[in-house]
Amino acid sequence: VQLQASGGGSVQPGGSLRLSCAASRSISSINGMGWYRQAPGKQRELVAGITSGGSTNYAASVKGRFTISRDKDQNTMDLQMNNLKPEDAAVYYCNAYTVSVWGVRYDYWGQGTLVTVSS
Repeated sequence: VQLQASGGGSVQPGGSLRLSCAASRSISSINGMGWYRQAPGKQRELVAGITSGGSTNYAASVKGRFTISRDKDQNTMDLQMNNLKPEDAAVYYCNAYTVSVWGVRYDYWGQGTLVTVSS
């Protein structure tokens, strides 16, 4: 599956952005999707994830500020980011994964989209 991320940009602290990730095929067969981010000099980290069943999980640093959602009809996944902080600045990547019957996980990545938070 190919993923196309969009929606990054530059905002002031306290502002909002909405990231979108479009999949090239139905996401109904995908086990889960998520958003990761990587700031300069840091490792890529999971920001938010959503399973095929709709369960969500968030990094502690974004809980209460970010909301992940997906639309199976549109094959899209979004990340609504509110009350952005300078430490949220990073390149954000959308991810999708499947798990084979043998338990092997396959990850698919979109291109990154840059989020800048500064005054």
